[in-house]
Amino acid sequence: MPFYELVCIARSHLVESNLKDLIRTSATQVLQRGGVVRGFDNWGDKQLPHRVKRHQQYHTNGHYWMMHFDANPLIVQELGKKLLVDSRVLRHTFIKLGDKLETVVTRPDKSQ
Repeated sequence: MPFYELVCIARSHLVESNLKDLIRTSATQVLQRGGVVRGFDNWGDKQLPHRVKRHQQYHTNGHYWMMHFDANPLIVQELGKKLLVDSRVLRHTFIKLGDKLETVVTRPDKSQ
């Protein structure tokens, strides 16, 4: 299974339990369809590069988080559809890091 990275920007003023539920829901969707979640990174609240209109509101700040996982491309497509309609998510993107975890020796953002 290919190795992916999900970078997601959620609304900045979410209650912590609401944010945890969003992350848990994303991980559960991967796990229920046979994928493997490798880890999470929480980047916290940051200012967006430009003002974003999403769900009939303008946003200038967002809560960034990242998830590493192995999954079938169809799982990634389904998860993308779910995140697109979720009112807590401002933006998301999937990055394919490699065909297998073994081929991804080091992540580009981590130096030795």
